[in-house]
Amino acid sequence: MNYNSLLDWIKKHEGLRLYPYKCTADKLTIGFGRNLQDNGISQQEAELLLENDIQNTIKELEHFEWYNNQPDNVQFALINMCFNLGLTRLLTFKRMIAALEERDYTKASIEALDSRWAKQVKGRATDVACLMREGYGS
Repeated sequence: MNYNSLLDWIKKHEGLRLYPYKCTADKLTIGFGRNLQDNGISQQEAELLLENDIQNTIKELEHFEWYNNQPDNVQFALINMCFNLGLTRLLTFKRMIAALEERDYTKASIEALDSRWAKQVKGRATDVACLMREGYGS
C-alpha cells in the first residue's frame, strides 16, 4: 500500500480547517476531519501542541528588549504570563514592564499581582510573581 497516496487522497476529501468547525454530522471538528467531540486528542498530540505554542510565545516575546535582557527565571515567568494571557494582554502590564526595564523585580512582581489576571488565576499568578522576584516557583 502506498500510504502517502492514501494520506493525500483523504486530505483531498476532508480538506484542512485550522479552526474548529461543525462537520456535516454536527460534531466539533478540526484539521483534516478530526472529530474532537468524540475522539479528542491524545496526550502526545497535546504535548506537541503545547511545545508549538510555547515556541510561538517565545518568538513573540523575543521582539522586545525588556524580555531579552532578563535572567532566565524572569523570562520563564514572562513566557508563562504571555502563554496564558496572549501578547496583546501582556502588553497592557505597562507598570510591570517598566519595572522590568529598571530590573526592579520586586516591583515587577507586585505589579503582576496587582491585576485582574492575578485575581482570576490565583496560584498561577503567585508562582509567576515568585519566580519573577526570587527565581523559584512552587
